[in-house]
Amino acid sequence: METKGVNFRGMRMNGFLMLFVHLVLLTAAIVACFLFGLEWLYCVGVALVVVWFVLLAGYMQLEPNEARAMVFFGEYRGTFKDTGFYWVNPFYNKKKLSLRARNLDVEPIKVNDKVGNPILIGMVLVWKLRDTYKAMFEIDSQTMASSTATVGSGKDAITISTTGSVASRMNAFENFVKIQSDAALRQVAGQYAYDDNESGAGELTLRSGGEEINDQLEQKLNERLVMAGLEVVEARINYLAYAPEIAAVMLRRQQASAIIGAREKIVEGAVSMVHMALDKLEKDGVVELDDERKAAMVSNLLVVLCADESAQPVVNTGTLYN
Repeated sequence: METKGVNFRGMRMNGFLMLFVHLVLLTAAIVACFLFGLEWLYCVGVALVVVWFVLLAGYMQLEPNEARAMVFFGEYRGTFKDTGFYWVNPFYNKKKLSLRARNLDVEPIKVNDKVGNPILIGMVLVWKLRDTYKAMFEIDSQTMASSTATVGSGKDAITISTTGSVASRMNAFENFVKIQSDAALRQVAGQYAYDDNESGAGELTLRSGGEEINDQLEQKLNERLVMAGLEVVEARINYLAYAPEIAAVMLRRQQASAIIGAREKIVEGAVSMVHMALDKLEKDGVVELDDERKAAMVSNLLVVLCADESAQPVVNTGTLYN
């Protein structure tokens, strides 16, 4: 990902050292205003008080994985990422951002798979902010972050503006990621069939794709989010099902396929057992069977072995041919 953000290289000062300077300025202002009683010193004291209040706006504190986009009268001057307590030019607009990883659980959406079947598919992803310049200035995140929240109801309701807060900015980024995630999920889901019943043998499907599908989803998401300076660390499909309108039909189809597969195994095993029984009888010389008796024995054994219910024995009191 090409990064446009640069590290802030403007003037900075340790915050605790600046606190000492602040204390000195305040002391000087008090002395000038109240001790000597000279008019010009009084003016100097007032000026020092004004400077003291202006310098207060320069303090900032950064925790690990936090950043400040430094803007000087509309001009981007870099991103401040050093953790600790600092003082910078108070005329900088310090836009606070979080570089920490965040989760997003995308609710299942209805899409059509490769063969047109409506399915429900959802995913969970981990994303984080990588390029502060793109995030702040390539997309309209600041307008998206301008919102109000209402607390309470009725006459006691209070409207709170969230404009400019780090929470509102990150929520704006999260909303951007969510919308792009829906689009990427639809794109990937439309390229594959739901399962092997609708696709050719050996063809990749949404159910069997596993890591390959997740990797493609992550790639598509990063292609869409690169313009916003956001990066998807991991993306995984966590919900996959047929849409309700065809779920019952597809369930019966799966049940039929399972029954057919089970019957094939049962018949394969029964034929193997009959073959083994005939070979064993012939090898041990227990009884000599002609072709007609072999056919009758095979028929009886297959009925017993392949039947769903237990066989009911029938005692033949005559001969095999009567």
